[in-house]
Amino acid sequence: MSQTQATIPLFPPILARALRVVPLPPLSLSLTAYSRKIAKNHPGLFRRLGEFDHTPFVLDPTDLPFVICLDPNGGVPRVTVVRGKGEGAARISGPLAALIGLVHGAYDGDALFFSRDLVVEGDTGAALALRNAVDDAELDLAQEIASITGPLARPLHHIIEFTQRRTGVCLTRPDEAEAW
Repeated sequence: MSQTQATIPLFPPILARALRVVPLPPLSLSLTAYSRKIAKNHPGLFRRLGEFDHTPFVLDPTDLPFVICLDPNGGVPRVTVVRGKGEGAARISGPLAALIGLVHGAYDGDALFFSRDLVVEGDTGAALALRNAVDDAELDLAQEIASITGPLARPLHHIIEFTQRRTGVCLTRPDEAEAW
């Protein structure tokens, strides 16, 4: 086991098993709406993909029973959650906490890749473009969710803080956590 892998929290197996029965279309619709909100707030994110702005990606959280297929669609993203392998030009696989941690800048993508905690398959140029676009956008997924929850933002912040402390999963950007 690598040093990095020992520090990456895994999604609880009992909860992952429970997710096997979750209907995926509502999750796909929710993630599409969420990604479009992110695209609206960070238009440069998808522009930064350049020639890969219509390239489908498979994000494979290896500790969950589904994959997330992201089609940037020129800045109007579509997200489809499927069981099985999914289809895309590039596949990025690793524990959910590592994938979220990459978005928040908590983990170094190169270190995860070389320790094999993160696996990139297919068009590595597209995967690198996605990584660079996400790094440049300095996304905070929790802040993005909070921005659409209105009066529930404050209670949500407390839930996210609690969950982050209890699980070790970096649910916010480390430099932004105190800004809430």
